[in-house]
Amino acid sequence: MGESSSGGTWRRAGFAGAAIGVLAAGAAAGVAVERLTVGRSVRRKARLALDSTGPYGGLRGTPGRALADDGTVLYYEVDEVDGGGEGGDGAEAPARLRRLFGRREPAPVTVVFSHGYCLNQDSWHFQRAALRGLVRTVHWDQRSHGRSGQGVTQAGPGAVPVSIDRLGRDLKAVVDAAAPDGPLVLVGHSMGGMTVMAFAEQYPELTRERVAGVAFVGTSAGKLHEVTYGLPVLGVNAVRRVLPGVLRTLGAQAELVERGRRATADLFAGLVKKYSFASKDVDPAVARFAERMIESTPIDVVAAFYPAFAEHDKSASLPALRDLPVLALAGDRDLVTPSSHTEAIAALLPDAELVIVPDGGHLVMLEHPEAVTDRLADLLVRAGAGPEATTARTEPGKS
Repeated sequence: MGESSSGGTWRRAGFAGAAIGVLAAGAAAGVAVERLTVGRSVRRKARLALDSTGPYGGLRGTPGRALADDGTVLYYEVDEVDGGGEGGDGAEAPARLRRLFGRREPAPVTVVFSHGYCLNQDSWHFQRAALRGLVRTVHWDQRSHGRSGQGVTQAGPGAVPVSIDRLGRDLKAVVDAAAPDGPLVLVGHSMGGMTVMAFAEQYPELTRERVAGVAFVGTSAGKLHEVTYGLPVLGVNAVRRVLPGVLRTLGAQAELVERGRRATADLFAGLVKKYSFASKDVDPAVARFAERMIESTPIDVVAAFYPAFAEHDKSASLPALRDLPVLALAGDRDLVTPSSHTEAIAALLPDAELVIVPDGGHLVMLEHPEAVTDRLADLLVRAGAGPEATTARTEPGKS
C-alpha cells in the first residue's frame, strides 16, 4: 500500500511539474535559444566570473542574534551612524549626507529592513549602501533564510507551516534585541511588507508609541490567490490546487531536488530574471546576485512558507497606520505582487505616498535602486529624520 501511495504522490508531482513547465514556456523559450547558442562551459565560466567580480551583498554590519518566541535564532546586523559597521565608508559620509538630506543631520531613528520570500537581508544592498553611516539601520534574515536558523516549529515530523503572524512576532523579537529604544521606520519588501503588517496588527501600542514611518515595497495586503503571474488563468489555477502538496513531497526529497535545480540552472536563471526584473538592461551581475539569493533557499523552506501567502489578509489592519508617514512603492510590471496590490494599500491609507516605478519588476529595489532610495529618503524626512523632502534626492547613477 505504501508503494501505491508513493506512486500516486509522485504522479501528482509529475502532473504539477508538467503544468508548471507548460506555464513557464514563455520564459524558457529564450533560455532554450541561449542554451543552443552558448556552450555549457562558457555559461558556467560567465556565472563564476560574475560571482567573483560582483560587489553585491558584500556589506556587513555589527552582527547580533535575536531569539524568537519558539526558540528560532534570528540573525541581524546593525549599521551604526558612526561609521556603518565593518568596512564602513565614513570618509564619504558627508557628501552622501548632503545628497540625501541636505545640510541638516537626520534625527535619531532606526530603520529596520525586512526582506522577501527566498531572499535575505542583502537584497537591500543599494539602500544599505546609501544610508550606511548616516542613519542607524538594522538588516535581518527571516527565519530559515540567510544566516538565521531554521524555524524550530518548521522542523521535524510535527512541522507546521509558517504564518505571516509568526513572522510579525519574529520582527518584534528583532526590534527588542536590536532597537529596544527610540523611533523606528519599518521597511518591508514583498513578504517583508506582510511581516510589517502583521507586526503592526499584533503590537498596536508599540506601533503607536515608536513607529515613525513605514515603507511597503512590492508587497500585498491580501488576495494573492488572484495573482496570475502573467500566465493563463486556468493553468495557474490548476497548478495552485496541487502545488502545496507537491512542495511538501519535494521538501521531503530536498537533496534530490537540489541536484535537479543545479542541473537546470540555466532555465532557473531565466525564470528568476523574468519574475524579478522588467528592464532589458539590468546589470548581469545584479541579475546573478538575485539568482544566487533565490537558489540558496532550500526547497523545504520554500514549501514551509508557501501556504502563508494564500492565507495572508491584512487589509483590515492597515488603517492602524493611517496617521503615520507611509510609502507604498511598486514596479509597474511586477508579476509577483502586481502594482494594483500596492495601489490597494495606498487606497486604505489616503495620506500614503504612492509610487509606481516605470519599467520595474518585483525586485525593484535592485533594478531601480535610485528611485527606491530617493523615496525612502523622502519618507525619513516625513518621519522627522531629515530636512525638507525636496532636498532628499540621490545623484543619478549613485547609490
